[in-house]
Amino acid sequence: MMKELELKYGCNPNQKPARVLMEHGGLPFTVRNGKPGYINLLDALNGWQLVRELKAATGLPAAASFKHVSPAGAAVAVPLDETLKKVYFVESIELSPVATAYTRARGADRMSSYGDFVSLSDACDAQTASFLAREVSDGIIAPSYSAEALDILKKKRKGTYLVLQMDEAYAPGTLERRQVFGVTFEQQRNTIAITRDCLADRPTKNKDIPEAAKRDLLIALITLKYTQSNSVCYAKDGQAIGIGAGQQSRVHCTRLAGQKADNWHLRHAPQVLALPFRDDVRRPDRDNAIDVYIGEEWEDLLETDDWKRVFTEKPPVFTRAEKKAWIAKAHGVALGSDAFFPFGDNIERAHKSGVSFIAQSGGSIRDDNVIAACDKYGIAMAMTHIRLFHH
Repeated sequence: MMKELELKYGCNPNQKPARVLMEHGGLPFTVRNGKPGYINLLDALNGWQLVRELKAATGLPAAASFKHVSPAGAAVAVPLDETLKKVYFVESIELSPVATAYTRARGADRMSSYGDFVSLSDACDAQTASFLAREVSDGIIAPSYSAEALDILKKKRKGTYLVLQMDEAYAPGTLERRQVFGVTFEQQRNTIAITRDCLADRPTKNKDIPEAAKRDLLIALITLKYTQSNSVCYAKDGQAIGIGAGQQSRVHCTRLAGQKADNWHLRHAPQVLALPFRDDVRRPDRDNAIDVYIGEEWEDLLETDDWKRVFTEKPPVFTRAEKKAWIAKAHGVALGSDAFFPFGDNIERAHKSGVSFIAQSGGSIRDDNVIAACDKYGIAMAMTHIRLFHH
């Protein structure tokens, strides 16, 4: 087993030399194709932990789409309905459970997933590899690969696509270390398990959290465990639909993630599903066009001929009133926070995106204000008493 591996460079090209190494034993992964970079491995190892824990908590194959050491999306293998197949452009594609999980993870925020690092809890099969072959992605980590899947992936990016195979039996030590500016930090690894037990304390008047909502809250919380803090995650139907990472203010996390969740809902609208794309439009350009169409820039774009680059005809304006009315239909959304909500303004913003269930640590001096805000909208909230900061 290899004890160390030379990398192309560190976080930036000027940071050379760079390597990863083990103090004891060999590296817990094998490079099956390509050459890893520093950030690739940070994404891979964080993503592997996330999907492993998602599968343990739900019993379903899991996938994550990582960018810059935070997930852009995470999901488990809940079957797609016909509308969601259209939203994710997979109507005619047969998807295995693990391919379904990644399709959901990638679909949470396709713009942020551009050039992602993929993590799978289960073996990568040919269906997943075929789906990946058409997407812009930097690499993948999985416990194993079918021969056909490996052959498909080795052809991606002119043969340079990074393929890592993780040793499922690997268990790290209880302590972890890192250096910052020549100073060594040491702490116990965050081994706390996120289970349904952490949803038992429900101080709100509405205490009803159905099984599907419990699953979605677990997905949100486990996703947050590997998201740069402060962080908030909206989840629905077995997947994250909006992740707000690395914000200094918690309400800014809630707003950022809420806007992404709103965009996810808007992509289900008939106006978006009926967009007349040209046949020669690449997927990234299509995704960008959808983002512009549901955003505030569309009416400005109509004043030019730029729409002709992606559409066969000029789509109608998706008005602000129509978008607001569509988002108002959202309901049953689960929301997790990596620490307590200090003010009820977070609940007010979450309500606008259809949140019906919340899991947060509790412990604020204004918990009563947050509980009252939930009661105002009939939201069921669990206090987990678990903080999930990740840096």
